[in-house]
Amino acid sequence: MKQTNVRQFFLQFPTDEACLEHLCNVRFGQGHECPKCEREAKWYRLQSELAYSCQWCGHHIHPMVGSIFEKSRTPLQLWFYAIFLFTTSKHGVSGKELERQLGVTYKTAWRMAKLIREHMADLDSEAPLGGAGKVVEVDETFVGGKTTGIDWRKRKSVVMGMMERGGNVMLKVVPDQTRSSLMPQIDDNIATGTEIHTDELRTYNKAISVERYTHLTVNHSQDEYVGPNGETTNSIENFLGTSSAL
Repeated sequence: MKQTNVRQFFLQFPTDEACLEHLCNVRFGQGHECPKCEREAKWYRLQSELAYSCQWCGHHIHPMVGSIFEKSRTPLQLWFYAIFLFTTSKHGVSGKELERQLGVTYKTAWRMAKLIREHMADLDSEAPLGGAGKVVEVDETFVGGKTTGIDWRKRKSVVMGMMERGGNVMLKVVPDQTRSSLMPQIDDNIATGTEIHTDELRTYNKAISVERYTHLTVNHSQDEYVGPNGETTNSIENFLGTSSAL
């Protein structure tokens, strides 16, 4: 992921509201299937609580629940800035440094640092995603370098993202979008029996083993973002598209 500076960070996340919207997009995304009515839905921000409501049945989802931010009284923007410091510092971030940077008590700063480190350790674990009855969305994107010229792709890195519904995310830098680059990442990091959702990139048809996985495709070229069987890559696309500022 590309680096950013403090000014760019606060342009991206100027308020707690912007941070909550980002968190909702990364964890759920528009088109997320409502756990109550089981329909793909648009989600509307509630003013009375830190939650979003299903367009069909009014069921609420709470982006902070189940995350390191749950039950915290610290503003979400300060949490995001703390994560920004952790991901951009070459020498680590101490509780004292967070106390000074955020203007919170040392007790609060120490707890934040502990939870962030634990979360980063979980994301860096090698435990495979998915498994029987679970869904993993897979997509890839280009990052860094210039976007102009005929050979602009050669100046960028390819980042492959794999996101388990309701679970963790893995990001892997791969040489290109060929079968030989994508297949080992899928086989090594996604458990047998998983239902994998991808876009229509033909490489996935060759890279995903029909003996190990169920593979469903959403066709973006036909303006399809949620398929007839609920297949979608909305969540991983939102993650790849919005997380670069962190």
